[in-house]
Amino acid sequence: MKQITVMLVDDSAVVRQVLQSVLEREPDISVIATASDPLFALEKLKKVWPDVLVLDVEMPRMDGITFLQKIMAERPTPVVICSSLTTRGAETSLQAMAAGAVSIITKPTMGLKGFLQESAHELAMAVRGAAMANLKRLGKPPLTVPPKIDMDGWLPAPSQAMAQTTERIVALGTSTGGTQALERVLTALPRVSPGIVIVQHMPEKFTAAFAARLNGLCQIEVREACHNDRVIPGLALIAPGGKHMLLKRSGAYYHVDVMDGPLINRHRPSVDVLFRSVAKHAGKNATGIIMTGMGDDGARGLKEMLDAGAMTYAQDEASCVVFGMPKEALKLGAARHTVPLDQIHQLIAS
Repeated sequence: MKQITVMLVDDSAVVRQVLQSVLEREPDISVIATASDPLFALEKLKKVWPDVLVLDVEMPRMDGITFLQKIMAERPTPVVICSSLTTRGAETSLQAMAAGAVSIITKPTMGLKGFLQESAHELAMAVRGAAMANLKRLGKPPLTVPPKIDMDGWLPAPSQAMAQTTERIVALGTSTGGTQALERVLTALPRVSPGIVIVQHMPEKFTAAFAARLNGLCQIEVREACHNDRVIPGLALIAPGGKHMLLKRSGAYYHVDVMDGPLINRHRPSVDVLFRSVAKHAGKNATGIIMTGMGDDGARGLKEMLDAGAMTYAQDEASCVVFGMPKEALKLGAARHTVPLDQIHQLIAS
């Protein structure tokens, strides 16, 4: 088994210890070095270079963003950002994503035992996803895998889509590499565009900062979804981290329900949950697009959208950071067509 080698860079000795303990439980991951700040990390990188860097963004002597930019300029390497669950941490982490990081995890704050129980799988999957990342486009199961729950036991399958209306809906689902991909798509859209609902796998509080950043860049309005928000032309709603988002219909109009619920496919929000609700309530009125990401979340939901009469697409392999979710959707026959990232905005606008 090929080992994924990891370097941990964080100014907290406790955090380094917790992260190292979590990763060393995984048979395919090896922590080869740790460092308390970027300057120490640079010294160690002269001797050994990891497959993946796990990096704090707020550190003394040299901040994580400057360090990340230096790494990407000298020797591009997959980076997972380890950030505090704060507004400032969220904003800084999004700067890191824009600088080339591939995903975000939240820093352990509840102690070793709690982190091992709640977030070990998330950390391991983030490292694996980063190791698979195509940076030009930016074995054995883990020992601590929580049970994978699909959506059937929580959200009933649609028996029949509701009747067609004049309102059009576009549903997007993405994960690793999705922050950069969504920025490319949404910033290219004209102000007059269909209503869009989005699930991007991202921790709680980070989605609000992400939506605000996109809103400042786009012609359309972009915001984190609130319960009962209307889905209207010229607006993109992003599911809040830590909540599921479902599409609902009232008469000829659409709105979203934002709610708690179990982790579906180990995610909350889940792309499958959104896509199933779109299949049920929009049917032929909808277009579904599954984009870059690791795992299979969204594949079944996209197939249900297709069966309900929606147009369905998968981002092509060449433009994905990680060709996981689109690949699973194609294997299931859920996507009628593949499309390069740079053409997705044209599909939506048309």
